[in-house]
Amino acid sequence: MEALDRGDITLETMIPCSEKASSMGGSQIWLDTKESLTVHEMLKAICVVSANDCTVAMAEFLAGSEEMFVQKMNARAKELGMNDTTFKNCHGIDEDGHITSSYDISLMSRELLQNHPNIKEYTTIWMDSLRDGKSELVNTNKLIRTYDGATGLKTGSTSLALYNLSASATRSDLSLIAVIMRAPTTKLRFSEAKLLLDYGFSNYTFEKIANKGAVVQNVEVRKGTRKKCKSCV
Repeated sequence: MEALDRGDITLETMIPCSEKASSMGGSQIWLDTKESLTVHEMLKAICVVSANDCTVAMAEFLAGSEEMFVQKMNARAKELGMNDTTFKNCHGIDEDGHITSSYDISLMSRELLQNHPNIKEYTTIWMDSLRDGKSELVNTNKLIRTYDGATGLKTGSTSLALYNLSASATRSDLSLIAVIMRAPTTKLRFSEAKLLLDYGFSNYTFEKIANKGAVVQNVEVRKGTRKKCKSCV
């Protein structure tokens, strides 16, 4: 999303598919090396059905190779304070040393939602299609259809990590994120995320205290060069 925001690419930029991308296992849309998709189509596939082949194709296009992209991922993770995270690949398939934590996932999720809100145009898609309707996409995040205010965000599952979910929702201007890791079943990850979000919405509210830069009060200054100063938000 940062590349889009900077203008390095647009939603209509064509992304080619390499041999490596086409050979990815796990969730995929079966990209072919003779095929190119737009960034818009790639994002749909990645966000809706966790397409590993599209993830690798995008990584290679943006950084020259998956390895270079992973280096950028780890550098950004450190900037965000994700101190328990080490990425070994861009798609999340099990690999020695590829680790993270629920707190780090929440940091990454918050960064995405706060600074790249357009991602919700993809993470809230329930059903869509690619290739002129020949490839159907159904969101792996079932909360999109069933939970009031759901805005995303992403599912993930492997044989070692089991079933995981970063679930986000907004109600009455209050936005929450619930992270579930190593759930033994896909049903449980959704039910546990729902419980956490329900707790948040039941016990917290969003209150706007003031606008940024607004003057809260004038404070008298003693023995200073000024008699008063402004206290701002």
